[in-house]
Amino acid sequence: MFRVVEKEELAPAIKRMVVEAPEIARKAMPGQFVIVRVDERGERIPLTIVDYDRQGGTITLVFQEVGVSTKKLGRLSVGDCIADVAGPLGNPTELKRYGTVVCVGGGVGVAAMYPVARGFKEHGNYVISIIGARTKDLLILEEEVRSVSDELHITTDDGSKGFKGFTTDVLAQLLKSGRHVDLVYAVGPAIMMKVVADVTKPYGIKTVVSLNPIMVDGSGMCGACRVRVGGEVKFACVDGPEFDAHLVDFNELLARLRMYREEERLSLERYERLEGGSGEG
Repeated sequence: MFRVVEKEELAPAIKRMVVEAPEIARKAMPGQFVIVRVDERGERIPLTIVDYDRQGGTITLVFQEVGVSTKKLGRLSVGDCIADVAGPLGNPTELKRYGTVVCVGGGVGVAAMYPVARGFKEHGNYVISIIGARTKDLLILEEEVRSVSDELHITTDDGSKGFKGFTTDVLAQLLKSGRHVDLVYAVGPAIMMKVVADVTKPYGIKTVVSLNPIMVDGSGMCGACRVRVGGEVKFACVDGPEFDAHLVDFNELLARLRMYREEERLSLERYERLEGGSGEG
C-alpha cells in the first residue's frame, strides 16, 4: 500500500499529492510516469511523476478530477493508502545541453512539464517556459516553473492573467520574432501539442511531445496506448511517452481519445449518483 503523506489543492479540481513509494522514488527520472489503481476495484490510470525525493522515499503526483478514478483519488486524505502504484514507467526525457529550449505546458500538463524544464536547466540550457490555462484560477505551479526558467510567459484563454490567448500563440510570436530555438518540448492537451507541432514544423525545429493516450497496463502488453508515429504503430508506455512531434498522427490520437467519452460520462454519472445517495459526497 502507498500512503498519502501530503495533499494540496493547487486549483479547483486539481490536486497535488505526495505518496510514499521508496522503490519508485529511488529510480524515477524526469518524463516518466506511474500507473495508479486507487482501490481493488479501480481502473488503472497513468500519472506523470512530477517530483521525487530519493532520500525521503516519496513521489509527487498532480492530477485533475475529471473522471471516476481521479475523483476517487482526490477523495483520499493524508494517511490514506492507494492500493497500487506501479513504476517508474516509460522512457526518461533525453536531457542534455541543446542551447535554447522552449518548454510549453497547458493546463495540468504544466505539472508534467516542470520536472523536464528543471532537467533542461540543470544541463545548462537557456530555458524559455510558456504555461497556460483557461483562466488564472486554473494556472498551476507558476513559481515552481519560474524558478527553473530563464524566461516565463503566461497565457490564459480569457486574459485574466498574462497574454490573452493560447500557449501556441506565444510560441508562434517568439519564432516569428527571429528568436533562435534549438528544441521545443510540449505537454498538455493533445490538440495543443498538435498545434505546437504545426507551429514549429516550418522552422525545422526539433520538437518533442509527451503523449497521453488511453493506457491500461503500462507495460506494452494490452496495446491500448498505441499511437502512429512516422507511419508505424508505437506503444506510448514502452516506446514513449515522448515522441518526435512532427511524426505523430495527431488526428488518429484525437479520435482514439474520444472513443470512450460516452462510457466515461455514464460511469461518472453513476458514481456521483451512488456517492450522493450514500451521504459521502
